[in-house]
Amino acid sequence: MTPLGSIVSTHEHELVALRRLLHTQPEASGHEHLTTEIVVERLRVEGLDPHVLAIGTGLVCDISLDPAIAPDPRTMPAVAIRADIDGLAMDDLSAAAYRSRVPGLAHACGHDVHTASVLGAGLALLDMRRTSPQRAMVRLIFEPAEEAVPGGAVDVVTEGWLRDIRAIFGVHCDPKLDVGRLGLRAGALTSAADQFEITLRGPGGHTARPRQTIDLVRWTARIADRLWDAAQARAQEPVILVFGAVHAGAAANVIPATAMLRGSFRTADRGTWSIGEQLVSEALADVLASTDIGDAPDTRLDYTRGLPPVVNDEGTTALVRAVIISQFGTEALADTPQSAGGDSFAWYTEVIPGTYVRLGTHDAGSDRPQLDLHSATFDVDERAIGIGATLLAACALAALA
Repeated sequence: MTPLGSIVSTHEHELVALRRLLHTQPEASGHEHLTTEIVVERLRVEGLDPHVLAIGTGLVCDISLDPAIAPDPRTMPAVAIRADIDGLAMDDLSAAAYRSRVPGLAHACGHDVHTASVLGAGLALLDMRRTSPQRAMVRLIFEPAEEAVPGGAVDVVTEGWLRDIRAIFGVHCDPKLDVGRLGLRAGALTSAADQFEITLRGPGGHTARPRQTIDLVRWTARIADRLWDAAQARAQEPVILVFGAVHAGAAANVIPATAMLRGSFRTADRGTWSIGEQLVSEALADVLASTDIGDAPDTRLDYTRGLPPVVNDEGTTALVRAVIISQFGTEALADTPQSAGGDSFAWYTEVIPGTYVRLGTHDAGSDRPQLDLHSATFDVDERAIGIGATLLAACALAALA
């Protein structure tokens, strides 16, 4: 274990306890009041001065690496490390003693691990500055509403918290990687992601006489089945169009008068992302033009522009690669493919150089399957917390050097 890893290990029990506390109390995007309070109070214990974002949740906190000098990114080198803090709108079906106690909310994406890792990195940096002070600073960012569109990162950027910051680093849990391994990729790491909602309206009617009305349930199924192919037929680059919510009717013998489909549009190509709304709108028109199941319903498309791909900077990614080798050895490195998922870390890499790293969380020695993110029984090997904290602290120090 490296000297930095040894320092982080002194906080390991606290970080695991914090992660489990957060895991039991996940909060919805934009409503992370308890999580914000817990992190704020822990940082104040260290004599720091955290600032809650103007939206009321999420926070930033500056750490001067010289305890005798106040942190100021205008007069000293400054880098940032980031965690997201919100939970997911889903039930936790795991058997863990620390499973979610909040119905309909779960930390099934690992944001509790990210939060503990950034806090751990901050605590390690505070320990190091007592013996190795330097005129530099690290900004801890605890971002709210990552699971919302366009994400709390927009608030962080809008409030100016990246001003005078030279680089930013973050980690994201990857249950497909064994704990101890770190996935790295220069260039585009994630995909652009938007959200949309389609509302259908018709006169409604009796299921005994479907030909006398507009059968919204059949149209809902038709759109859900064919919209992706219709969009791909118009796109020059691959797209992913999948529905996550469909609602139509409440009674077995009533054809409903309204129906709704809610989905996401994803693409690895930035140019295709720029015309996403047009593609979905035209694809919807193509599907509705096939009237073999009767007259088409009135439809409304509400499209929400999401976020661009996370693009890892070549320079900071080379720095992270060197840090991984120095802290964990070459065997810890893993290449990682571009993901179809989206992440609001993209808004940071739009503004300053940065690198997002995949943090292995699977326990290779267990019989637990490699469950995907957003699984109802998602959990991690908690050794990943110390690895994430060590990596983030080391990246910050390397970037400042």
